Amino acid sequence: MRFGFWPNPGSTYEDQKKLGQHIEATGWDGIWLADHFLPDGSNVLTPVHEAWITMAALARDVPRVRLGTLVTGNTYRHPAVLANMVATLDHLSDGRVVLGIGSGWQHNEHEAYGIEYGTIPSRLRMLDEACQILKGLFEQDYFDFAGEFYTLKKAPLVPKPKQEKIPLMIGGGGEKVTLKITAKYADEWNVWGDVATLKHKMKILDQHCETVDRDPAEIERCAVALLYLSDDEAFLKRMKETPLPMPAIIGNVNELRDIVAAYQEAGVKELIVPDFTLGELIGAGPEKIDLLDRFINEVASVAS
Repeated sequence: MRFGFWPNPGSTYEDQKKLGQHIEATGWDGIWLADHFLPDGSNVLTPVHEAWITMAALARDVPRVRLGTLVTGNTYRHPAVLANMVATLDHLSDGRVVLGIGSGWQHNEHEAYGIEYGTIPSRLRMLDEACQILKGLFEQDYFDFAGEFYTLKKAPLVPKPKQEKIPLMIGGGGEKVTLKITAKYADEWNVWGDVATLKHKMKILDQHCETVDRDPAEIERCAVALLYLSDDEAFLKRMKETPLPMPAIIGNVNELRDIVAAYQEAGVKELIVPDFTLGELIGAGPEKIDLLDRFINEVASVAS
């Protein structure tokens, strides 16, 4: 089982580099960046670094772990442009890129920058077309495509990515459409969720794989959840009883070992931990470093 780390997009690059170098040195497997330009809230002047440029810098400064987006908003870039970006970064990183992609959801970015937002169905149809284009450009010398949203005419992609096959990760849990797109095109799939959520949605994904004549084993399953690791039982009790905005894993070391084991038993190949609940929200201070170390050394180390 792999373990990935998601630094806060509001952190400075120096902090992201420090955290990236630390998790690489201590045995983590990947760094994942959110693809956003603005915070999802009222304080839009909070700094947010562009994800793909940041990954290029991390490719230089953090030379071992996988690098991926969690996930790229398809509406923000033409898929042919994105394919060129991915191939270039794959060479710069010596073949470590994972292309995480989703349909896009954050309305304030579209509104501020004049990017067409459309509807949920139209964005999902765009995502389906984009996946076809990305795979076609990665795999073929020339690729033609005539769709509802995109048109390509004898389009090349040179150089191809360094990896023989760029892992295409689709993010999202929509059971009727997103998981069907995942079944058709994805090499990896990511969703926010606890073990029960993952088990449920995996069954739906497997059903879609059967519908499109795809072996479900070809798609790696990846989960992301907030982390609350503590020895303070009163704090843990309070967090377990508090409604949280996102799924979370909460407990002491022994409890978290059991939870991680349950993810693994359910078929999760990678668990991604955001740093949003690890000490100070922004920065790379000692409390955050300590929690990262405790998790990878005392919890993750028991996973095979």
